[in-house]
Formats: sequence, structure tokens, C-alpha cells
Amino acid sequence: MSMTPAEAARKELSGFEGRLIGPDDSGYDEARAVYNGMIDRRPALVARCTGPEDVARVIGFARDHALPLAVRGGGHHGAGLGTCDDGVVLDLSPLKDIEVDPAARTVRVGGGCVWGEVDRATNEHGLATPSGIISTTGVAGITLGGGLGHLSRTYGLTIDNLLEADLVLASGERVRASADENPDLFWAIRGGGGNFGVVTSFLFRLHEVDTVVAGPTFWPAELGAEVLTAYRDFLPDAPRELGAFFLFGSVPPGPPFPEETHLRKVCGVVWCHLGEDTDAAARAMAPLLDALPAPLLHGPAPMPFPALQSAFDGVYPPGDQWYWRADFVDEIPDEAVAVHARFGSEPPTWKSTMHLYPIDGAVHDHAAEDTAWSYRDSRWASVFAGVDSDPANAGLVERWSVEYSDALHPYSAGGAYVNMMMNEGQERVRAAYRGNYDRLARVKADRDPHNLFRLNQNIEPA
Repeated sequence: MSMTPAEAARKELSGFEGRLIGPDDSGYDEARAVYNGMIDRRPALVARCTGPEDVARVIGFARDHALPLAVRGGGHHGAGLGTCDDGVVLDLSPLKDIEVDPAARTVRVGGGCVWGEVDRATNEHGLATPSGIISTTGVAGITLGGGLGHLSRTYGLTIDNLLEADLVLASGERVRASADENPDLFWAIRGGGGNFGVVTSFLFRLHEVDTVVAGPTFWPAELGAEVLTAYRDFLPDAPRELGAFFLFGSVPPGPPFPEETHLRKVCGVVWCHLGEDTDAAARAMAPLLDALPAPLLHGPAPMPFPALQSAFDGVYPPGDQWYWRADFVDEIPDEAVAVHARFGSEPPTWKSTMHLYPIDGAVHDHAAEDTAWSYRDSRWASVFAGVDSDPANAGLVERWSVEYSDALHPYSAGGAYVNMMMNEGQERVRAAYRGNYDRLARVKADRDPHNLFRLNQNIEPA
């Protein structure tokens, strides 16, 4: 009888310092789980790597045995790209080193870190770098896809603050990518996803971000068209130090929200104004607030930046059912506002939501060809996220996300943010990169000619 992949790995991977977990081992179900409870895949091997040498060994094992290879950092991707059936999951979660250099304003981060760990470490020095909006998100996945978040209008995407990265390639070679070393690879990993190698560490630029004035303003969902129209007109002229994303959703049923608002369907804005000056924040928000009826709830207050970054963690713990769709958006005409008002005001479950993340300010300081992330001229990234804790509602939340996004796609810029796409086919991947796709395919052919790293939003080798 032939050996299982797990048995073969234990025999062949001499010197492997991490843990090899097969279907018959204790902890297998925990090891194979990802953030999205809708994803239920059974890899033949989960290899928890402790460093670059472990990573190289696992890459070689998967390559030599012609096994599918999934790479998992935080495991947050909605499509479950960090796992696979009958293949190898290269698990980076043990790579947790974080080294802050406050004098240089940099932080070096292991490929298995999540943003909450990084934010806490950098906040000790009053520093931060742009990331996402949920602290359990993996650093590797969100960075390689671009990195939109609360600080993007002020300091750009996460990739705009990436100084260098250490990778293990499909060949097992270890390389560093930066503006000076392997610049083609450095260009490609800034938005091109995990197509080119496994990143074991990142070096980011940091900025002075300590206390922020942040929180939501909610209006009843039936005012959705009015609020979205005002937000659409307000945002382009808002100061860069003001982050403000629009949403449809429901008020979470717990503190700090007043009990009488719990589970109310709402629309609104989540704010992040740099600094602790509440008067300055109020002045920045005023043009929108003054144009609208009094809100149901207005909650911005001074808080440490990591508190804002973790504000959604309790609402969206691991294991919920997720189905999301996405699009980049240049303009929001009145016809699109009406579609948003129809779908957004009637989410199928209280956790289901639609977010419009701003793409302007510092993001527009870079040209489309400067990095692989090509939608520098768009104004928003939309995500339609059907979410519920009950597996029985998986079809319900998927149907809402698909119908909502399909109804608005004619008003989109054509492509979507790869971090928010499901498995939607090669045409959608090409649309995500537009004119940068052919260059990405050439880098792919050079660095991963046999497409070992294909369990992702895949860029096929030229």
C-alpha cells in the first residue's frame, strides 16, 4: 500500500522543524479550518512552517509529488484560497516575529502575523502602517493583494508602504524583493497576490498614528439613497486625514450600541480622523453631517488606533458563513444609488453588509503602472458581503451578494479588488489587473513557470 502524503512528508522532510499534520492526526480539523465557515476542504497535509527553510522543504515536497499547494497566512480570504482538497497547505502561522525600529520608522513582520499583532506592537511607539479594518486579517494576504483600510486616504495602500519582502520561490530559492533587489518581483508582489512565491517576512514603512477620532455614524436604512448621495458628493473634497467608508448593515446587538438601536437596519459612515483633536475631526465631518437629517447614532470618539482596527472583530469571529463579491467604482450615478438603496436596505441577515472603501487621496499619488495594483484612478472599492453564523443560511447570503453585485456591475469600473473576489474565473482576474496583466504574466513565467502557486487569483505564466 502506498504512503499517504502525510506519511511521505514525515519520511522525506528531514530537518523540518515545524509540525506536519495529516487527516489521522489530532488537531487536524482545527489545522484545516479557515476564517470562512462556508469553506470545508480536506488537505492531505498541513505543514506548519517555522522559517524559510521549512517553507522551502514544503514547496519542494509539493512540487516533487505534483500535489496542489495552498499557502495560508491569516486564512481570511472569502474564497478559501488558503486551503485545498487532497493537497498541501503551507501554513505560515508560526512565523510571528515582529521587530519595530522606531528611529527608522519601520517594522519587520513575519509572514504568519495578523494585523492586530502588528498594530499593538507599533502602537507602543505611536506608529502604524495602512492595513485593513479587521485585526484578525493576515498580513500576507491583504498586503500582496494591495491593502485598503482606514489609513489609505492619508498614507496609501499597504503596498505603498512596503519597503522589501523576503520570499521563497517555486524553485526553493530564497530571494529579497525591493526597489533595488529583484525590482521586477517587487513590482509584481505589490498587488499581484501570492502568484510569485511565499513571503516569509515583510518590511513596512511606519507613520505617526497613535490616537484617532473614530467610530460610526448611522442613519435609518430607509434614508440610504439620501445618505449615499451626500457621501458621494462629500468625499472627494474631504481632507486626506479623514478616512470615511460608507456601509449598509445592521447595528450589532451589544455594547457600545444603545439597546434600542440593536439590529436596526442602517446606512452610515465609519470614520477615522488622524489625531486626538475632536474639534478638527468634527470640522472635517461637518459638511456631510450638515447636509443630512440628524443621525440615529453618532459615535466618533478618541481611541487608540488598534481599538478601531479591532472594532469589528467581535461581530465577525472565525467560522461565520461568508460569500462576497466586489467591484471597483469610478462614479456612483443616481441610478446606482437607487440600486444600492434597494438591496442595501434589506440585507438577508443582520451580519450581511455592503462597504464602499475610498480609493483617493494618497492612493492616487501613484500611477497605475507603478505597482501591479492598477485601479489607481478609481474612487471606491465596493464589497457585497453576505454573512451569517448559521450554515443553513449559506445559500441565502450567497444569493443576496450575487444579485446585489450583478445589479451594480454595469456601473462599475470593470474589475475588482482581488482580496474581495471569489473564484470567478480567469476573465475576472484579467479585469482586476487591466493593462498590468501581461507584465505580471511575464514575471510569473520567470519566477514560477510551471504555475505551482496557482491556488490564488491566478496569473497564468506567459
